[in-house]
This record gives sequence, C-alpha cells and structure tokens, in this order.
Amino acid sequence: MRTLLALICSGLFAVAAEPTPPPNDTTWLQTKGTLLFQDAFEREETGNGLKGIGNGWESATADRVPELKQADLDGGIMKISSATKEAGHAAHIHHDAGFADGGVVVRFKFPGLNQGEGLQLGFVDREVKDIHAGHLGYAILSQSNVTLIDHKTGVMNLAIRKQREEATAKKTKVTPELEALLKTKQAVAPLKADTAWHELTLVTEGDEMRCSLDGKVVARHRSEGFAHPTKRWFSFLVGSTVWIDDVKIYKVK
Repeated sequence: MRTLLALICSGLFAVAAEPTPPPNDTTWLQTKGTLLFQDAFEREETGNGLKGIGNGWESATADRVPELKQADLDGGIMKISSATKEAGHAAHIHHDAGFADGGVVVRFKFPGLNQGEGLQLGFVDREVKDIHAGHLGYAILSQSNVTLIDHKTGVMNLAIRKQREEATAKKTKVTPELEALLKTKQAVAPLKADTAWHELTLVTEGDEMRCSLDGKVVARHRSEGFAHPTKRWFSFLVGSTVWIDDVKIYKVK
C-alpha cells in the first residue's frame, strides 16, 4: 500500500492550503507606518469657533452657529452633537493628515441619545479643483450598514455632480451609463450598531479602502479615487450625535 507521503509526493493527494488570514490593519499601520498625529482629548475646548477643539482640529461648520456647542470635550471624550438644522450642514470636523497609503485608528461610540446616529469619516484634499469640497473617500456607518465610497471619481466629481444636478432639475434620471458607473464607486456591508465603544480602523492602500471594527475587516472596496496621492485632511462628518476618543493618524507611504 502506498504511504500517505508517497501519495502527496506523486500529486495524487492534495493538501488544502491554509487560507490567507485577513489583514489586521491596526497592526499594519503600527508596524509599517509613521504616527503623524494622536489625540486623547484630555483638555477643555476653548469655545465654539473654528479652532475651539484645539490641537490642530478645525470645525468647518462651527462659525455658522457660534452660539451652539457642537463639540464638547468632556472627560477625555469629544462628544459631537451636530446642529445640522440650524447650521444647514452636518458637523464637519477635520485635521491635517498627509499620506498616500495609511489611515486612522479611532475609538467611537453611538451614545444612543438620538435615533439614526451615524458617523462618516474619511479623507479630503481641498487643493484638487475638480472635486466638490475636495471630498476623496469615506466610510459611512449607519445603524444597519457600513458603506465605503469613492467620492473623487464618483458623486463629488464636478462633472458628474453637474450631470446629476441637471437631471434633478429636469426631474429625470441620470443616464444608465452614469448610474452603472456610480454603482462601482461604493460597497455596502451589513452592520448591527450598538451603544458600546468600538475601535475603528480606516485605511487606504493603493486603490483599496478597508474598514475594520475591533480588529476585523468589515468592508473593503477597490476604486481608483482611493489611490489619490495626498490625503491632506482626515475628517468627521456627523449629522446627529457620536462620541470620539483616541484618534491616531498614520502614514505608510
């Protein structure tokens, strides 16, 4: 009788290869990257204005409603409560970043103070003139899913934005070709939100964006806009309430 070893050597018995484990992007950032910035919010804000959060953060919508506090530093936590209705825009808070490949690690919590709490976070380059407000790519967390979206070559591209606005004005649909293109610019994965603290890691590596929760990749997507060479800002966009702590920004390339 031929031995198991002989069968393997002869190619008649195949041994299944071990599956490649998904990347741990927090470890990737820590071991391959350079820490550009970190903040644990162990201070008090200096007011409700553009630079009131301190440590280089800017609240782009703060000056629209200076009488309302949208970012409260309380016990080492940045508690964001957007005055979306009063400001006419969701709270938009950003910090300098500066990388091609890299990303962020953030602790966050939906505090359960309002229905439909969500969090949008990602990257911006205001120096690019053919993108609305420099929006590049984001992870959008809702109560039921997480969406990774390429804005640079999708809905925030000014030429595409114009086509969509014209279709809206005429009360018609965009062309089937544009609709098909836009579908390729995002990926949606299920998410069951809760009110616990979680560690979120969002990275771009080449043309891929990956989002992890508590060390596990929950969504990944490839799209050319994610490969933008300079993510100048890291930003939060919050339409309701969310708590943020321990932000770290890393550059790998």
